[in-house]
Amino acid sequence: MAEISASWLIRNANVVLEDRTVSGGVLVQDGVIRRILTDEEEVEDGEALGAVDGQGGWLLPGFIDMHVHGGFGADFMDASRESYDAITRFHASYGTTGMLATTMTASKEAIEAVLAAAEAYREGEMPYAALYGVHLEGPFISEKWPGAQNPAHITDPQPEWLKRWAESRPGLIRQVTLAPEKNGAKETIAWLAEHGIVAACGHTDALYADIVSAADAGLTQAVHTYNAMRGLHHREPGTLGAVLTEERIYAELIADGMHVHPAAIRLLLAAKKTDKVILITDAMAAAGMPDGDYELGGLAVVVKGGEARLREGNALAGSCLTMIGAVRFMLEHTELGIVDVSRLASGNAARQLGLFGRTGSIAGGKQADLVLTDAQFNVKQTWVNGRSVYASDSQGEMM
Repeated sequence: MAEISASWLIRNANVVLEDRTVSGGVLVQDGVIRRILTDEEEVEDGEALGAVDGQGGWLLPGFIDMHVHGGFGADFMDASRESYDAITRFHASYGTTGMLATTMTASKEAIEAVLAAAEAYREGEMPYAALYGVHLEGPFISEKWPGAQNPAHITDPQPEWLKRWAESRPGLIRQVTLAPEKNGAKETIAWLAEHGIVAACGHTDALYADIVSAADAGLTQAVHTYNAMRGLHHREPGTLGAVLTEERIYAELIADGMHVHPAAIRLLLAAKKTDKVILITDAMAAAGMPDGDYELGGLAVVVKGGEARLREGNALAGSCLTMIGAVRFMLEHTELGIVDVSRLASGNAARQLGLFGRTGSIAGGKQADLVLTDAQFNVKQTWVNGRSVYASDSQGEMM
């Protein structure tokens, strides 16, 4: 990791702000964005001790990935600092500055091991992308829509588990994915909402009315929209119909061209607009690795042509996507410009997590979580709290 001075400047870049882009740069002091500079503005003597030349590329707010299982051969279920370093370093090289460690449907003991490891990781030095907390994807999901989750560990919501985990590790659990139609789900959703934890529907067979009722209780997010959920029917709109039409629900999106067709992405954007869609990777350990045999949640996975599928059943098993890959896909396959796509990759997740006051956009007073790309949106450098956590001198992406 490159060390930089406490006061420094990124110049000669196209800076992506919340509502526009400006040609200029950003002044950072002690890890905080102090000023947005246009090309015409000058930095006073002594204001900046170092400078980074953006070479006419793009300067974006760092990406926030609310749903990621692993990368570069490691999985958050490994519950080790070595694996967490590998995952956060890999995704930082593709512009991610913050993420949630996402679990799989697993035994109570395996989930508790992840909680312990994630807490220990957050208490120590986090040298790469920041771990904001944990996203529990299951085990409170539907047996009808397991996807790549291990059905052996699926159970009804267990609020006592959640309460004990939250009491023993305050603030660590940031999102819980469950099936709202299951016994005890509505009460669990209400408890999650009361305690500031994002309640998300996913791997669910819920009817339209179930999702609306869940939103009344505090449900605010849908996991990997279109995938592993009851689809749309004109007489029973189902989970998908409720997600598309319920304004209180953010919709996660895996924009890799494998999980969701570009036309379905455009439909989602038409229904939800750009303030209610969140780009995620759902990346597994194979992200950044060669094709071959891998494992996800104890299940055998085969990766071919960058597509991950279960060996038995052939269901999609997470992805090999990176956040910058999702950004490029959206720019290529939708009519959105970089300002809107940046909102999907950073700002919306920051708002959901209650972090927008300090990150998720480039603005004075926010921490310098930044990613610099070239003109083709290849990541050149990533900063977390103003500290460089990845830098590349090549034109391509690090693998």
